[in-house]
Amino acid sequence: MSYVSPFTGDVVQPTDVSYRSFSMSGNITLSWPINGNATGNYAARIMEVDALSGGLFLNMPPANQTSVGTDALILNVGSNTFTVRDNSGGTIIAIAAGEAQYIYVTTNATAAGTWGIIAFGAGSSGGNASSLSGLGLMAISQTINQSHPAQNISNGYNFVLSDRAQLKLWDGGVGSATLPLTSTVNDNWFILFKNNGTGTFTINTSGGEQIDNQSSKQYQPGDSSFIICNGSEYLTVGYGINADFGFNVLVKSVTGGAYALTASEAANIVQEYVGTLVSNVTVTYPPIVQLYIISNQTIDNGFDLIITTGAVGASSVTVPPGQQVTVFCDGTNFLNANTVQVGASYFQLLDGSPAIPSVSFVNEPTSGMYRPGAGQIAFLILGNQIIDINATGITVTGSGTFTTGISGGTF
Repeated sequence: MSYVSPFTGDVVQPTDVSYRSFSMSGNITLSWPINGNATGNYAARIMEVDALSGGLFLNMPPANQTSVGTDALILNVGSNTFTVRDNSGGTIIAIAAGEAQYIYVTTNATAAGTWGIIAFGAGSSGGNASSLSGLGLMAISQTINQSHPAQNISNGYNFVLSDRAQLKLWDGGVGSATLPLTSTVNDNWFILFKNNGTGTFTINTSGGEQIDNQSSKQYQPGDSSFIICNGSEYLTVGYGINADFGFNVLVKSVTGGAYALTASEAANIVQEYVGTLVSNVTVTYPPIVQLYIISNQTIDNGFDLIITTGAVGASSVTVPPGQQVTVFCDGTNFLNANTVQVGASYFQLLDGSPAIPSVSFVNEPTSGMYRPGAGQIAFLILGNQIIDINATGITVTGSGTFTTGISGGTF
């Protein structure tokens, strides 16, 4: 058979089958119509298909037996979704009831080929949802929906443009991350952040820019927010303190050695320690910014209760037996939070000790004043008790120099 026209000398093109309507009770593999062949399971330019049951496949003919641009508009006129596949079994598109999909060959080097897709929808045309989705968006059937995939970050993480709309999680102790310059992400870029860890997490800005009018933002365990760029600075929305915050009391029994508070234990603002000590007790707190009221109700037997974050070089607090202190943790150090109220007529101090005087100096913490016992006040120099004042008089350790003499009494 000759495929050359005797009138024009050109190759005779196969007749194009324009329309078919058929039902599927099982999977069907189509073939290309050859020279007007209109019998068998041939592919048409427009096909109305009724899948009589769910999960059926409509397999297209080999892409390497046709030219690029060969197309088909397929309308699902039934009530069951069916899947259109290439000739190698790869999915081209799933067509739900009432939907129409337009497919066309874009490459034909293999039997499977590559197929383009345009969703005609149900009664109206539109783009394919999966091809339109981007950062923060995902395709569900033929609709585009919000998407905020969660991802853990490491200490020192630098946020980038492709983090848009992602939920970033921190699950460590103390840590930090840095936001990019606003000029690299531009207006409307945003992320979600939550501190799922046990320590304070700090988000810093770059190049002198600001977040909520500051150079950095701290997130305590449980805190979260949106972080949004407006083109020149960062803003937070929904920045929240952990809803579990409360003035609950932790009563913890200790005897000696080291104890590490859990995050739930450290969430209690009021801390009371009980038990009979057999050695010094060191309690390590999570490295978070917090205010605590700590009461030492142990039977001390000459041993100390020490409060610390465990950080190298950090300041700790020793709580004397029978006493309570109000302390502030800055995430590393424990600091005395007691102060004198404006207008107050008096204030009280802890007894202190030679190692930690009640009144001392930042540059010389072992010099100052403390209360050795009932009816006594003592002054220390570098941990050495020099002057003792009690109800019977003054005791001076070492020699004294009196420039104008001494008067009164018998010497």
